[in-house]
Amino acid sequence: MSSTRKKPLAGPPATSLAELPTGTHALVRALRGGQELMSRLSALGLVAGAPVEVLQNRGRGPLLVLVRDTRVALGRGEALKVLVDTSS
Repeated sequence: MSSTRKKPLAGPPATSLAELPTGTHALVRALRGGQELMSRLSALGLVAGAPVEVLQNRGRGPLLVLVRDTRVALGRGEALKVLVDTSS
């Protein structure tokens, strides 16, 4: 049994948080990964429907995002598992 959670997404394809340039606003659509990672991301406020803003993304290394008035640093691997929607 795989520990990766995959939920069907309605609408346009989601983009990973790691792909967004600095200054982009988005809404979290889904989280992918094991239970430990999903628990950590949820504790940081990264849950489905939460608005996020990319404060820093230099293309490699960690990202800095604003979620619920808190600046959060995410490793690139973690950010790849946060699916977002930028169409709003």
